[in-house]
Amino acid sequence: MKQKRGVVRSIIQRVRNRFNLSVAEVGGQDTWQRASIGLGAVGSDEVSVRRQLEKALAFIEDLHLAEVLGSEVQILDLPEED
Repeated sequence: MKQKRGVVRSIIQRVRNRFNLSVAEVGGQDTWQRASIGLGAVGSDEVSVRRQLEKALAFIEDLHLAEVLGSEVQILDLPEED
């Protein structure tokens, strides 16, 4: 578990530093085989937010610290208030 925590912390810190995103381990804390990491971004343009999240995912994959088994991007579009 210590080794896994070190890998997860390293990934989280690197993503925060490079992309200025909110990042946290959101699942798999009680197992040593898997971890789920959530990324969050806020912006006024869906395309740029999606692009930033996709770049962060590619960066995580390129680190080769852990195998990425899947990913999902969800965009929440809130109505503008006048």
